Amino acid sequence: MLMIDCPWCGRRDQSEFSCKGEAHIARPVDPFALSDKEWGDYIYTRSNPKGEHAERWLHSQGCRRWFNALRNTVSDEFIVTYKPGEARPDTSAAASAEVSP
Repeated sequence: MLMIDCPWCGRRDQSEFSCKGEAHIARPVDPFALSDKEWGDYIYTRSNPKGEHAERWLHSQGCRRWFNALRNTVSDEFIVTYKPGEARPDTSAAASAEVSP
């Protein structure tokens, strides 16, 4: 069973949550000024990394609040969860600390 840490409710079962896509995608300031290709890129083009990935999640069966999560797409491990509006946490220091002897 996969457990996810909701920033508001704490640790809960994965069945309470819904992944809603990549996090930190900024909406264009003036969408009417975009070409069809630019608009299509905004709507459909997303990164699909192998490894750490920032995602938007909804606690759909709990507090119904949105949050962001850094998740490893290979191991499905949740590295950290954080509230919307907060900066993406820098996990490079934590990763290098784990590798150090």
